[in-house]
Amino acid sequence: MTLRNFSNLKVILVEPNGPLNVGSVARLCSNFEVDELRIVSPKCDIFSLEAKKMALKGQKFIEHCKIFDNLQKAIFDCDLVLASCGRIDVKKDSFFGSFEDIFGWTLSFKKINNLAIIFGREDRGLTNSELLLANKTFNIPTSQNNPSLNLSHAVSIVLYELNKSSKNNLNNELKVFNLASTKEVHDAFVEIEKMLLRVGYLLKHTSKPKISKFKNFILRANTSIHEINVLRGIVHQINWFLNNSNKK
Repeated sequence: MTLRNFSNLKVILVEPNGPLNVGSVARLCSNFEVDELRIVSPKCDIFSLEAKKMALKGQKFIEHCKIFDNLQKAIFDCDLVLASCGRIDVKKDSFFGSFEDIFGWTLSFKKINNLAIIFGREDRGLTNSELLLANKTFNIPTSQNNPSLNLSHAVSIVLYELNKSSKNNLNNELKVFNLASTKEVHDAFVEIEKMLLRVGYLLKHTSKPKISKFKNFILRANTSIHEINVLRGIVHQINWFLNNSNKK
């Protein structure tokens, strides 16, 4: 089974602590013809015999997987980043979307050169700051009495549903992909936060939650490359003005 209009699909595991889960995910990567398995700071021996036995024909994904020391580095070359989150206490102003809507939206583009899907830690998932590195975040609907899924089970559901959605969207008219990447959004907000701290709009001890809300808004708005560049241009101009006004 193949996933249409994704030339490079990356599955990213953050700090997995079970070699059997890593092996199972590697096998799933082979089942669904994923391009690459990436692992952030593994907490187990991903090259162990246990992992390789579980991987079967997916052993090549273990042997050739790329390991990173933080999530930001793992998505540096990705045009679009999706994140799976197991939380059920989602606030109304969050940027979580439904399973079906996000996959349908993802498949509405002609071509995405590098798509990443992030899966969090087995015991506590992804942090708020890690979730903000994704363009879209989704939840796999399960029983509220027992919402937690095994890591490899979550990966299997996501890859299956993405493959199914791909087949259902074959005849749809597709749009050109021109969204700002998560790296471009992140870099813009590093500059924005520094500028807002400089002018006194933000305070150091409260800047992170406030800037996160602003970043949430930008992510939900499906901001284009041109729009994020305009935003960065405004920040650069304000900084230029501040630097030059201080010289007078």
